[in-house]
Amino acid sequence: MATQINFNRSFNRPKWKRGLVAIAAIAATLNVWAYIAQSQPASVNLSPQFSPVELRGNTGGFTPVNEITGRAATPTGPCTGFANAAPSHTLVLKGFTESLSILVESSEDTAIAIRGPGGVWCNDDFVGKNPGVTGQWLAGKYEIWVSSYAKNRTAPYVLRIRR
Repeated sequence: MATQINFNRSFNRPKWKRGLVAIAAIAATLNVWAYIAQSQPASVNLSPQFSPVELRGNTGGFTPVNEITGRAATPTGPCTGFANAAPSHTLVLKGFTESLSILVESSEDTAIAIRGPGGVWCNDDFVGKNPGVTGQWLAGKYEIWVSSYAKNRTAPYVLRIRR
């Protein structure tokens, strides 16, 4: 004996229940898109005479920063914390920059690692518990990781790039 399937069953629900299902589906879709937007690394191209730039992101990841950078410390500070293997941000400088500062501001204790044409720089606690690196920068591509002290711990931050 064959079993009959009633494909119209879901349409027999009251309209308010169908509306709630539609709202829940839309909310779930928006949450996924918001997560994707937050997790995408920002890339910035700057000329030597650029205006200040602010990038936002979230720390987090499970890869130790010293594994990403291949060292425990640099002259600018320790390579510490956990980040995603992919950089949080990419900075391309179009020319030599005499004085450039990259600072992280967060309510959480964070660290920074930067890999570029001149080498690797790491820092923790440049200003209070916020990391930063400042100095002369060669033209080229820089990969920037903002890390947290616990695996997969996320915290919002603002990355400020200034001359």
